Amino acid sequence: MRKIRYRYNPDTLSYDKVHTKVWVVALKVFGFLSAAAVFSLIIIQASFQFVNSPNEKKLKQEISQYEFQIEQLKGKVTTLNEQVIALESRDEEIYREIFGAPLPDALRNAGIGGSKRYPELNALTHGSSLRQMHQKLDELSRKANIQDKSYDELLKLAKKKASMLASIPAVQPIPNKDLKRMASGYGYRIDPFYRTRKFHTGMDFTAPKGTDVHATGDGVVESVTSKKWGYGNHIIVNHGYGYKTLYAHLSKFNVKPGDKVTRGQIIGLVGSTGKSTAPHLHYEVIVNGEKRNPANYYYNDLSAEQYEEMIELSSHPNQSFD
Repeated sequence: MRKIRYRYNPDTLSYDKVHTKVWVVALKVFGFLSAAAVFSLIIIQASFQFVNSPNEKKLKQEISQYEFQIEQLKGKVTTLNEQVIALESRDEEIYREIFGAPLPDALRNAGIGGSKRYPELNALTHGSSLRQMHQKLDELSRKANIQDKSYDELLKLAKKKASMLASIPAVQPIPNKDLKRMASGYGYRIDPFYRTRKFHTGMDFTAPKGTDVHATGDGVVESVTSKKWGYGNHIIVNHGYGYKTLYAHLSKFNVKPGDKVTRGQIIGLVGSTGKSTAPHLHYEVIVNGEKRNPANYYYNDLSAEQYEEMIELSSHPNQSFD
């Protein structure tokens, strides 16, 4: 029931009924509804800002997972890039060096362009990171494709140059599977006679006098020389293709100049002739007149683990035997 209101009238000394106008009632109703609407909006806004709905929580968790996966993929891309660079290095510095067929820099370093590629990623939150990953993967794909073609070319060269592969020095000159005979490597060492730092141009292998010395590749004996100092009794084998090997401080020769030798053939015996402090073999690899580290040419008779161990042993700055 609607409540009736009265107002005292001093002129008539009586109470008159109060009649509320419709527009006043409407205005009050509108004010109430407006206040309620504003208050509701404030509550809703605060809820959206400070309270996550179940869907929002799920989306935030998914975004966090995506960010984590992006970082994981970045790490994998970096690892793959390092592996590809290592393959390129071996291809250029070992395999192509052997065949004398370097890959042109213009081909090896050719880019794919595309700084404006993947425009559809611009609007994404992590668009920049995703674009960088796409570009890096494109680069890796290009490098892998070039490397694949390079290996195809090397395979063709290998088939054509079987005799060359047999000629290149690729084994150790004396049996040394356990690597215990490796005494001094290539590089600066202490001279045993003058006690000064001197560049050692080969690798020393310790062994008893009379131990067999083997040719490390097919070739022709270029010289057989006897001297009282320096290399002492030594042999030089010309393998062709710009390769020569030297075997020094021998006690005996098993070949003479002009003889054809094959890889593994016994060409002399270990001794201590010339400038030498104890029985050993001083071995050198010469490529196009330049003396190289023999450690780079033992890939035919050492496993990867043995090769790493041999590199470690040969790098010690110890005293040479000659």
